[in-house]
Amino acid sequence: MKTGIPLITILLGLSFIQLVATDLKPQMVQLDKLILEEDFSHPRTLEKENWSQRQHTRWAIKEGVLKGLPSSAEFQASAKDHQGFEPRLSIPSCPDEFAIQFSVKFTGGKETAICPFIEFGHHKARLRWSNEGAQLMANGESVQLDQDASFKLKSGTWYHALAEVKGDEFFIQFSHGPQLYGKHSSIDAEKDGFGVAGFKGGQVELDNIKVWSVKAAQGNNWAKHLSTLKPGPHKILKTAKTKSY
Repeated sequence: MKTGIPLITILLGLSFIQLVATDLKPQMVQLDKLILEEDFSHPRTLEKENWSQRQHTRWAIKEGVLKGLPSSAEFQASAKDHQGFEPRLSIPSCPDEFAIQFSVKFTGGKETAICPFIEFGHHKARLRWSNEGAQLMANGESVQLDQDASFKLKSGTWYHALAEVKGDEFFIQFSHGPQLYGKHSSIDAEKDGFGVAGFKGGQVELDNIKVWSVKAAQGNNWAKHLSTLKPGPHKILKTAKTKSY
């Protein structure tokens, strides 16, 4: 297949992504079994058990990454809600307690009151970006657990992260970037994997994904590392619903 990008440029870019991602080490958990590993080096149809293209948004493996676009104009016109204005994808095959390494890039589009975000459990632990920075929320986005006002997305930039979910705790670290932590009872309920949503009308790219189950014991140095984090008190954002959708 011919593309407008030289092959050597693609290969060098992918090697850099893989190299940067490996500098992240788990802190809260101890890794157990590797459940899923994907570098999207071979184009193919996505397996539904691992990749859920939500709201009829369109995802395909191209140029060594997984690229997502909003739903078609025809679908958006025909749907009354959940119209897929932003590319959305989930990995429902994650265990209840897990660690996930991933690289993500958001390109183009407009911010909304909801998007863009990545989440760990649908509406359970959600990291949303806005022009005010990054905000870690839980329980149907009713409570803020942590935030970083300086962490603002740049269009077309790769971000490399390692996230950990265990019990009622969540921790995420970004390569050469911030760390965010939260503890809330809603995180320990109805876990259903990893999810991402882009800017309205924009594009999302994913790469270098690894998902592990985790051992029962916490990370050996987690207590020490936790003492260095300063998430601040929880902030109530709205009245929590009995069940979030």
